[in-house]
Amino acid sequence: MPAIVECVPNFSEGRRPEIVDAIIEFAMQNNNVILLDKEMDADHNRSVVTFVGEPDAVSQAAFLAMQKASELIDMRTHKGEHPRMGATDVVPFVPISGLGLSECAALARQLGQKVGEELGIPIYLYEAAAQRPERENLADVRRGEYEGIRDAMESDENRKPDFGPDSMNLKAGATAIGARMPLVAYNIYLDTHRLSIARSVARAIRFGGGGLRFVKALGFEIKDRGCVQVSMNLVNYQKTPIFRVFEMVKSEAERWGTRVTSSEIVGLTPAKSLYDVAEHYLQLEQFSPKQVLEEKLQEAQARQTERSGWTVFADRVASKEPAPGGGSVAASSGALGAGLCAMVCRLTIGRKKYADVAEEMESVLAESEELRKQLTELVDRDAEAFDGIMRARKMLKDTEEEQEKRNQALDEATRHAVSVPLEVMTTAKRVLELAKTCAEKGNVNSVSDAGVGAEMAYSAIIGAGLNVKINLMGFGDEAYANEKLNQMRELEQSGASLKDEVLRIVHQKIEG
Repeated sequence: MPAIVECVPNFSEGRRPEIVDAIIEFAMQNNNVILLDKEMDADHNRSVVTFVGEPDAVSQAAFLAMQKASELIDMRTHKGEHPRMGATDVVPFVPISGLGLSECAALARQLGQKVGEELGIPIYLYEAAAQRPERENLADVRRGEYEGIRDAMESDENRKPDFGPDSMNLKAGATAIGARMPLVAYNIYLDTHRLSIARSVARAIRFGGGGLRFVKALGFEIKDRGCVQVSMNLVNYQKTPIFRVFEMVKSEAERWGTRVTSSEIVGLTPAKSLYDVAEHYLQLEQFSPKQVLEEKLQEAQARQTERSGWTVFADRVASKEPAPGGGSVAASSGALGAGLCAMVCRLTIGRKKYADVAEEMESVLAESEELRKQLTELVDRDAEAFDGIMRARKMLKDTEEEQEKRNQALDEATRHAVSVPLEVMTTAKRVLELAKTCAEKGNVNSVSDAGVGAEMAYSAIIGAGLNVKINLMGFGDEAYANEKLNQMRELEQSGASLKDEVLRIVHQKIEG
């Protein structure tokens, strides 16, 4: 499963669509990022944008969005109902598939450092990315808003940012960057214009006021509608579901002699949050999301996509075409080994029993994913290298000049075709080293996976080594050939030693 992360930046602009569109257009220069949603609120003077993609692509899009927002939004003149601290107010990363909260936290820290250094914007890390416990809660980070934070930076050491300058960027303000699980932005409108009632209801329902555990709430006046609103973030919709929030707000409003007129979800929400509402109010028995037609269809399509992707590669290998061949299969074996290392890490991180190795396993996880990416790319690069040799062999050789050009092209293509499997071997050896760490320190219930990962990485080394040998067969530059063969043998020997060591650890733990 590919690593997919969601990013939901909030911008302090909700009244000028052309500004928000310019920010989005600038950020979406990366075609590997998919824009899912854009919400603008004039009363709050705030926009919420949602996009998804692979981690590096999403981080780059977030950086570009922050860069453009800092150019187009001036916090010195910004006014709005919603609390705010910067042109780009908050940038949360949310794990969707193939990665966890720890990887998103690392992504947040990397982006924070880059923005602080290159854009000169003070950055505060919050929630799972926070480096200080008192900054986990976004409300605490944003306390005082733009003006209060601006003044506090000058005198209070506790308000200094995690990255960037120690004074406010007067135009762009400051930004909170963090990592969190999916939340539901949920607003409920009340049939009154009295702001004090909305604030009283919000105070009663939020966790900080003695209310529901996973609710953050504020009261706002919505002048355009002539009413007030209880604006909430449900940070764990599974433990504090929407229906429970709705019923409590309804009850509190009635205490003040008013009623709920409507509610809204801002931006995107997980389907399960709405299924829970339907199940509660319809009193459904033994309801399952698999009873939803669209869910069942998506599940079937996902299985088909997985099968077809693997089948296509396997069919290509089995065809009469010489590429992809053994070199590509060797690289894919190494990628699977790295994937197993990543899996062991994820099954270890967050477990109390392995708290003392959590930081090390997070580092191993990040490197495993990078090696998996490299080896996956080497699958295609090996096939392309072979194609290069075939193209060189097909070049004309009728004249001396043509023969010289052909020999030169063949020499270059062969050297490249040797360098690729050697890169596979070197990368796979590193996977073996990570597999050893996983076997030694990872979740003992997954130690066999570390062993299989080591076997796959070693198979990559042996398979790639065979490709080095065959590509050097009959090669004219004997010194070059000997150098590469020696390099290949050293990698095979060190790989064999590492593999044996990993399996010794695995068998020892399995057999007790």
